[in-house]
Amino acid sequence: MFGKEINNNPPVRPTEARADGDNLTENAGGPDSSWAEPANIAAPAEKTSLSTVDERLVARVDIDSKLLAQAKSLHAKQPRKKLGQILLEMGAVSEDLLQSCLAEQYGLPYIELTAEQINLKVMAILDVAFIEQHSVMPIDIKDGWLHVAMADPTDIFLQDEIQRKAARPLKVHVCTAKAIKDILALANPSENKSELQVDKIIDDIDAESVEVVEAEEEDLAQLEQAAGDSPIIKFVNYLILNAIREKASDIHIEPGDKKLKVRYRIDGVLFEIISPPHTMFGAVVSRIKIMSNLDIAERRVPQDGRMRVVIDNRNIDMRVSTLPTVHGEKVVIRVLDGASAARTLEDLQMDEDTLVILRSQIEKPHGIILVTGPTGSGKSTTLYGVLRSLDRGTMNISTVEDPVEYQLDGINQVQVHDKIGMSFAAALRSLLRQDPDVVMVGEIRDQETARIAIQASLTGHLVLSTLHTNDAPSSITRLINIGIEPFLISASLNAVLAQRLVRRVCSNCKAETELPTEQAIFMQAHGFNTTKAWLGAGCDKCRHTGYQGRVGIYELLALDDVYRDIISKNPSVTELRRLCNERGMVSLRTSGFQKVKQGITSVDEVMKATVDAI
Repeated sequence: MFGKEINNNPPVRPTEARADGDNLTENAGGPDSSWAEPANIAAPAEKTSLSTVDERLVARVDIDSKLLAQAKSLHAKQPRKKLGQILLEMGAVSEDLLQSCLAEQYGLPYIELTAEQINLKVMAILDVAFIEQHSVMPIDIKDGWLHVAMADPTDIFLQDEIQRKAARPLKVHVCTAKAIKDILALANPSENKSELQVDKIIDDIDAESVEVVEAEEEDLAQLEQAAGDSPIIKFVNYLILNAIREKASDIHIEPGDKKLKVRYRIDGVLFEIISPPHTMFGAVVSRIKIMSNLDIAERRVPQDGRMRVVIDNRNIDMRVSTLPTVHGEKVVIRVLDGASAARTLEDLQMDEDTLVILRSQIEKPHGIILVTGPTGSGKSTTLYGVLRSLDRGTMNISTVEDPVEYQLDGINQVQVHDKIGMSFAAALRSLLRQDPDVVMVGEIRDQETARIAIQASLTGHLVLSTLHTNDAPSSITRLINIGIEPFLISASLNAVLAQRLVRRVCSNCKAETELPTEQAIFMQAHGFNTTKAWLGAGCDKCRHTGYQGRVGIYELLALDDVYRDIISKNPSVTELRRLCNERGMVSLRTSGFQKVKQGITSVDEVMKATVDAI
């Protein structure tokens, strides 16, 4: 939302020629200009009296008069087409010369871009398709600035879009489109080169480095033979080991027409890690299916499985999902880190008032506590934290989950199987005959499950569950929309906790900076009188993103008699939200800005996470 404001030195407009004094030399952008490091970018030449790129071209090149006249004639018939572009197509000038004149016109440095000048980690800020489509190349990050080479430096909208994607200010350099294409060709090598890269990786991986804990009742001898080659085993082991090392939450293996792409989701953002040869695809998918006890012969329908691996004497659970696409089966592996289930409520870094109120709600003997938010917002981690805070020695605690992500001692966990009729509602009915004290329902998806949960809460049970809504007040409206009477909601619901995850500013490269004016005003409107915030400049530890790890922001609505009376009258979500704000509820955005003031996250992260909440 504040992509423009991040850059205190806005992108160069054609009418705002700028020569960056930082990191520039006095080279006019001739044949010897090069990029040894960001400090060696060629500087623009001193401006001449010529005022257009076309005039500069004509002045610098001895063009045959007949050829020039022909080009001008074509230019008159196609006024939208630049004379320089026509001369380039006619072979009268080179692209290097055309681009250097363009750089000179707008007071920008010209660079003869080569692959050696590119920081590959910084290049990953933009995906390959975007780079190829727009002829733009991220070069490096220096002093908090993203240096980027562009074939068309006059495209200010493209500059704004890059700023939003990179979340940092730009320094623009001019290069040829051909140079960018050549670098992309090197960055996406042929299959033979990919095979060499994969061979180098798997040389360092032991085929026994990942031990699969197999289901005892399954005989997988024939399946193992189908994808049991040592290089494939080593490569899949590498993907798993590296994902855990990089603290990735998901591994995406995505087939293309002639390309195989592997991406990791790290701190909620996908990064492309490696592009192995497409010929490996079938064997890699088969190996993963064998590890997760899936049918390797079935490729037409989605499959779901799970596996447990042992790495360095540590058990890691993984959930595997396959999905048929036009180019083959896409595989996603969810890495279930047991450390998430081991977190207590104190580890979630709620503010003190929110934590005190939540604990008081958990101590109640009956009622419903809902945790809401979109997929991937940490709802399960919070619920497991609540379960860990309960006395498992004296209480009968049962859960119904789809799937059971983490296994906790002292808790009866039930897996949902819709295909055989073991739905949330059916499992919940059975649990209520098991004399429970606390019941956790993985998700309230329909009216039947919601009604059984409400009946359980009204008959003396504490019920924990999740709901997909944008904020806490919206949960009331959501329950009414699926068919629950308002008086039942007011009688059974104790509290609603809405949450989001935002990225932490990297502690290794963070520095205090001035907030853009609009962001400072926005924070002041929410009661935070500050003009400074902490931002990460980007380093190797954070993959040059400026962020490392994530933290939660929370909005807790605890119902009292006033709220219950309002809910019984079936209020609109706008009316209910207004009442909550008037009565002092800390909103998601306010919770996020508290963490901005503490130097934990950034304004941009909070705005992005709360764009659908107030």
